[in-house]
Amino acid sequence: MAPYSGVDFYNLEQHLTEEERMVRDTVRDWTEERVLPVIEEHYMAGTFPMDLLPQIGEMGLFGCNLEGYGCAGLSNVAYGLVCQELERGDSALRSFVSVQGSLSMYPIHAFGSEDQKKKYLPGMAAGELIGCFGLTEPDHGSDPSRMETKAIADGDDYVLSGAKMWITNGTIADLAIVWAKLDGKIRGFIVEKGDEGFSAPEMKGKHSLRASVTSELVLQDCRIPGNRILPNVSGLKGPLSCLTQARYGIVWGALGAAMGCYHASVKYAKSRIMFGKPIGSFQLVQQKLAWMLREITKGQLLAYHLGRAKDKGEASPEMVSLGKMNNVDVALSIARMARDIHGANGILNEYPIMRHMANLESVSTYEGTHDIHNLILGKWITGIQAFE
Repeated sequence: MAPYSGVDFYNLEQHLTEEERMVRDTVRDWTEERVLPVIEEHYMAGTFPMDLLPQIGEMGLFGCNLEGYGCAGLSNVAYGLVCQELERGDSALRSFVSVQGSLSMYPIHAFGSEDQKKKYLPGMAAGELIGCFGLTEPDHGSDPSRMETKAIADGDDYVLSGAKMWITNGTIADLAIVWAKLDGKIRGFIVEKGDEGFSAPEMKGKHSLRASVTSELVLQDCRIPGNRILPNVSGLKGPLSCLTQARYGIVWGALGAAMGCYHASVKYAKSRIMFGKPIGSFQLVQQKLAWMLREITKGQLLAYHLGRAKDKGEASPEMVSLGKMNNVDVALSIARMARDIHGANGILNEYPIMRHMANLESVSTYEGTHDIHNLILGKWITGIQAFE
């Protein structure tokens, strides 16, 4: 069988730099060789493939679109292509890299002190330190301004109290970027594994993102040194700017899941014999495959132009919202259509379809639901805030 070569109907390849093509091909080959042979087993067992982390670090993928401190300094298009190829393997891999780079390293890089950058970023870029991001709470997901986690200044220290929920990487993290209210204002704090009063129990029983570690963060009078507050940001701007970075990665990552489903469907349609001929010869199946190709191609054009705008500093949060909402919706529809093409076989772990479909249900919810992104765009259109 010919090696996987991606989906590129409109020849976006010609617009990529040599470095961007090299990065994409490196991650594509690695995903094919290292991720796909083991990911179904991890998914069924509900475990994350920890042995892959040093390899990801060696490839320089953690925080790869950040500059300095051991980071690769790649373009945002290159970072998007990384997310695309990783999520073709599984959303767990893209989620890990996204949380590490966009939600943990980015706030330190953008809002941290020089000492904080030097202490944490090189180890995180190498994959030697794992980070997580604590914003969502049990009663506050889409409304982070109402968070209940609080920080109190006590001498030279801060004492944090509260709980965070649905935290990717929490249980295995060496540090957490925790957002809490200090004197009524939202501030970011670096909480380290082992800090007294801090725990991160893993959440079990998931039907989605089973190969990803999802956790609760519990802060019970957790005392941290005063030099672990992020000094250069205050208010919702801090966490929301991080979410914009993570949402951008999802714009590309969702396409990777869609491409995985499309590739499996084309292969299956050519080999599955019904009524004496391949099902790919039937008009209804061809129509479904053509629709998949159409939607993937539109999503690619959106992601590419968004990436180039981001490289120029011209990508607004609203543009990222539209991309996240559109491409995740399309990917989820493609996964469902791929399951239909595969028939009963589509539910088997011999194929990636149900795994991608279940994962995308979570991807559709995290980093802003479809409804929230609609309201973000609605405000941009009308100038009227539809939610507080």
